[in-house]
Amino acid sequence: MSKQKTNQPSCYAMVQPGLEKIAGEEIRQSLDGDVKRAAKGIIVFRAPEIDESLLQLRTVEDVFLLAWGTDKLTFRAEDLEHIRRWTAKDVNWDSLLSIHHTLRPKPKGKPSYRLVTQMSGTHAYRRMEAGKALAKGLAGKLPASWRFADENASVEIWLTINGTTAVCGLRLSDRTMRHRTYKSEHLPASLRPTVAAAMVRLAELKPRQVLLDPMCGAGTILAEQLALGLHDKGAKVRVIGGDIDLSALKVAEVNLRPVGRGHLVRWDARQLPLADKSVDAIASNPPFGVQLGEPEEMGPLYRRALKEYNRVLRPGGRAVLLVADYAALKEAALKVGWSSLRHLQVRVLGQKATMSAWHKGT
Repeated sequence: MSKQKTNQPSCYAMVQPGLEKIAGEEIRQSLDGDVKRAAKGIIVFRAPEIDESLLQLRTVEDVFLLAWGTDKLTFRAEDLEHIRRWTAKDVNWDSLLSIHHTLRPKPKGKPSYRLVTQMSGTHAYRRMEAGKALAKGLAGKLPASWRFADENASVEIWLTINGTTAVCGLRLSDRTMRHRTYKSEHLPASLRPTVAAAMVRLAELKPRQVLLDPMCGAGTILAEQLALGLHDKGAKVRVIGGDIDLSALKVAEVNLRPVGRGHLVRWDARQLPLADKSVDAIASNPPFGVQLGEPEEMGPLYRRALKEYNRVLRPGGRAVLLVADYAALKEAALKVGWSSLRHLQVRVLGQKATMSAWHKGT
C-alpha cells in the first residue's frame, strides 16, 4: 500500500479479520468498485461515486475516505515523524471534508471533531504517541472554530496501525453500520451483523427461496437476509428460524420486526418439524464448545444436527455454518454427502472459527 494523493480519493473499509475476500466481492458487485489492496481487517478501494451506496454495504464495519496509507512503517520512533508529515503535507483536507459533508451534513451550531488512534503490533512508540503525531499533522487543517469532542463528534479522523501497515482517513459511516438499527435486543455470544451478512452472501439465495436457521438465537442471520429485501419490490426470500431457548426466540422476534416477517418456532435442531427437502439454504452459527460446556460434545451435536439438516435441505441446496471445531463439522458434512465449496478463517468473540459453505448434491 503506497501513500496516495488523488483528486478523487480512494476509500477504505474496516472488516472483521477473515472476511476481507467476502467484503471485497460485495464492494465489486454492489458498488462496481475496484479493490486496490487488502490487508488484515482493511480493504482499500475506489468507487465510481462516493455516495450513500457506500453506507449500504453489509459485510464491512466502517467506511472511510482515505487520506493516506502506507505499508512501510519501520516499528521505530521515526514513524512518528512520518505520520505527522504525511498528515500535514500529503492530504487535501479541504477536499476530503467537502466530500464528507455531502454524506454527513454539518450539524447546527459549531461542528465537533474527534481523533481516533488504533494500534496493534510491537512498536517503539505507544498508541498515544502516534495519536499526538496525528494531531500535530492536523494543526491548522481544521477550522479554528471547531471544538474537540470525546464522542458523538460530527467529524472523526482515524489512524489505524497494524504492524508495518497504517491507514488514515475520514470516517463516513457511524456506529449503526456495524451495529445495525434493527438489533435492539441482544443475547450473550450473539453474532455480529457483518459476520451474519457474510454468511447470507455465501448462501446465495434467490427470490422466493427459503432460508433456514435451525439455531437462530437473536435472529441476526435471518434479519440480515430480510434486510436485503427491504428495497426490493419483487418477491423476497422467506426465512424460517428456530431455537430450543424460548427467550432467544422472543429476542429474535423483536429484532426481525424492523426488517420483515419470519417464521419462528421453538424446537430442537436435531429433530426439525419440517418436511423433507423443504428449504433451499441453511445458515447457522451452532453453539461453540464453551457454550455447551465440553468441547467433545461438538462431534455428536454436529452429526445429529447435520443428518437432520440434510433431510430438510433440497438437492442442490447450500449450507453455511460458522463453527469453532471445523474438523468435527467436516466429518459430519462428508458423512451426509455434502461437498465443500469454501471456508474462511475468522475470529468470533476472540476465538478462532471457520465459516464454511457446503453443497448438497442432486
